[in-house]
Amino acid sequence: MSQLQGQAAVKEQDTALNAQHDLKDYIFTSESVSEGHPDKVCDRISDAVVDLYFKQDAYSRVACETLVTTDKVVIAGETRGPDSITKDDIERVAREAIKDIGYEQEGFHWKTADVEVLLHKQSVDIAQGVDKGTGIDKEEGAGDQGIMFGYATRETDVLMPAPIHFSHEILRLLADARKNGPLKGKIEPDSKSQVTLEYKDDKPVRATSVVVSTQHTDGLSQEDIKEMVRPYIEQVLPEGWMPPEEEIYINPTGRFVIGGPVGDCGLTGRKIIVDTYGGAAPHGGGAFSGKDPTKVDRSAAYAARYLAKNVVAAGYAEGCTIQLAYAIGVSKPLGFYVNTHGTGTVPEGEIIKALQKLVDLSPRGIRDHLNLHRPVYERTAAYGHFGRTPDADGGFSWEKTDLINDLQQILG
Repeated sequence: MSQLQGQAAVKEQDTALNAQHDLKDYIFTSESVSEGHPDKVCDRISDAVVDLYFKQDAYSRVACETLVTTDKVVIAGETRGPDSITKDDIERVAREAIKDIGYEQEGFHWKTADVEVLLHKQSVDIAQGVDKGTGIDKEEGAGDQGIMFGYATRETDVLMPAPIHFSHEILRLLADARKNGPLKGKIEPDSKSQVTLEYKDDKPVRATSVVVSTQHTDGLSQEDIKEMVRPYIEQVLPEGWMPPEEEIYINPTGRFVIGGPVGDCGLTGRKIIVDTYGGAAPHGGGAFSGKDPTKVDRSAAYAARYLAKNVVAAGYAEGCTIQLAYAIGVSKPLGFYVNTHGTGTVPEGEIIKALQKLVDLSPRGIRDHLNLHRPVYERTAAYGHFGRTPDADGGFSWEKTDLINDLQQILG
């Protein structure tokens, strides 16, 4: 795919996004799901397997998919790494993940769930396109074709869209209170949130509605749950942003005792919008969890966020969307697209040139620049991959804003 073709591939999505930004006054909604949601349990287990391999070999290859249902965990996919890692090791990290999430309920318990491990060796046909010297350009190529997007906006201090950021924060606070605070023994791991914001002149000004549904122990009424959950909504939303009382929906069905994998089957990779920008930006379609960083679905999406965030943090746009495109076995990106949605202070073409000077966007260049060959992935599986604080050990390195000075030197 040429750069022109890469731009054409995003044209339709970009037109829709620009149409949204052309609207100055509108309503926008994003949702989040907790670490105990069945799909997120699967994401967590899959990323725990990635970290298990990376702890022993930083250049392991992992593509791990998980399914959970009542009393059952199935882990499948392909790997290339230390032969010393056994099915027992994989079962162990799966149980540890489930335990940390908090599942000790009838029908899904970390200790008693049946865990089936069906991982096998990575295809040599895939490996030959990724290994250095075997790709079409004799460099280490991408693990697959595809398009990846990154986005940043000044709506919040973490440069994330406000609806998804607030949705994540409500559930994160509830999880902390469930594990270590006043809600321990009252609410259970499975929960969802949804925040709808009103925008005036393209800026969020208040919440028009908030939805929170949380699994709870038997014997608690809907009013009990409302009283427990409401303070966490108030803590997250800015002062004066609370919606009218009749637009706060807490456990609107009235009862949520049966939850988690007992109530619903879960699969890895089904929450790609929750994981990214809550629908406020385009998405290339590839999931993150369970994939080592040779898979550009993950690493290039991280790089695109990193670049977009630095452009906005450096003051060159109020909002920025970046698309990258890759082909299996090819090291260079085939498409590089930047859109500042009419808010840019310099032309997009100049931004592209500057970013290309600063970051090698080959798959290997991305991994080296962001130091992605580390066991830092399990922590990403819930509450979003973006808008997080970089960790001292290299986790969330794509959230750093360390390109600001270099961008300012190049772009002025």
